[in-house]
Amino acid sequence: MNSGRKLNIVLYSDDSTARSAVISALGRKVSSDMPEHEIREFATAAALRLYVDSVKPGSLAPIDLFILDGEATPEGGMGVARQLKDEVFNCPPVLLLVARKEDAWLAAWSRAEASVTHPVDPFTLANTVADLIRARSIAIA
Repeated sequence: MNSGRKLNIVLYSDDSTARSAVISALGRKVSSDMPEHEIREFATAAALRLYVDSVKPGSLAPIDLFILDGEATPEGGMGVARQLKDEVFNCPPVLLLVARKEDAWLAAWSRAEASVTHPVDPFTLANTVADLIRARSIAIA
């Protein structure tokens, strides 16, 4: 899987503390068999959409994963996830941060591939991110 390019992870949350927790939990690499990653942070859904629209198919830095905060306001990550799945061709996997395990059904409604609960557990988050990126790599290979 080590293609030489850094993985591009897009993180959306209006809460800077939540963004910092995710960045800290993921470190520079989520797994020894994966390349390092870059995390692009967005505090608003509008800024996230502008970025997604700027990434052209076949670009040198395609998006490998979205991590979206389901509790973000005024626009929650679940609605953003559903919109991405509807509008982005071959949409990368989406990981939702949710308040409770019981919110997993909402994550499924949004068509996210996975969800983890706030506050994030670094081990669970890193493993979930690695699994989603591996599955995506296999699907497009």
